[in-house]
Amino acid sequence: MRTPIIAGNWKMFKTVPEAEAFFAEVKGKAERQGVESVICAPFTNLPALVKAAEGTTIAIGAQNMHFEDSGAFTGEISGPMLKDLGVKYVIIGHSERRAYFAETDETVNKKVHAAFKHGLKPIICVGEKLEEREAGKTKDVCKTQTEAALKDLTAEQAAQAVIAYEPIWAIGTGKSSTADDAEDVIAYIRGIVRGQFGEAADRIRIQYGGSVKPDNIREFLSRPNIDGALVGGASLEPASYIRLIEGAV
Repeated sequence: MRTPIIAGNWKMFKTVPEAEAFFAEVKGKAERQGVESVICAPFTNLPALVKAAEGTTIAIGAQNMHFEDSGAFTGEISGPMLKDLGVKYVIIGHSERRAYFAETDETVNKKVHAAFKHGLKPIICVGEKLEEREAGKTKDVCKTQTEAALKDLTAEQAAQAVIAYEPIWAIGTGKSSTADDAEDVIAYIRGIVRGQFGEAADRIRIQYGGSVKPDNIREFLSRPNIDGALVGGASLEPASYIRLIEGAV
């Protein structure tokens, strides 16, 4: 059995006091047996959240990292820096990073390797644009991105990774894929992993992301291949985040 994982992606929201207030409200309420709770926050919030999460089962994650351990990369954060903070997860290859910050399949793969090097679990984002979906290229895009992201990993590393299928046209738009469509694509992605790594495909967790809300989380997670959700806007309010966790139980 794969443990469902609900990861909130706060994007560029919340000051440190706001993050601390959020955690104080969800502590004890967003910790449920049978589901893993994760909060991926801006770098500035990570120290306070890691401290607040001590003694809880809520994991803290970053939203990005550089693939080098150190160097002249102004404004970047490395794997050793995140590991030193006590972060457990890191989002890699989010569509906003690909669109606005020149992230490529190659740099995504480098970051995935760097994450494992430093004991961090990557949440790897893949997904198609609207025009790619309309052209019938959804699975081709997901195949290319998945194979590139997992290139040269060991089977055990692949099994420990998390993939988030996020159709770009559904992120922050209020539109979401149907549960059946998401299941179809995620089952296909699992097949790609099986082709690369064999039985590791049975252990890797694959989430859905894209306008996931408390009202639709149960429908998505009722499908056999959907192992959780990467959630943006609906993870920003404590009550909503708690309902997402409850919906995943």
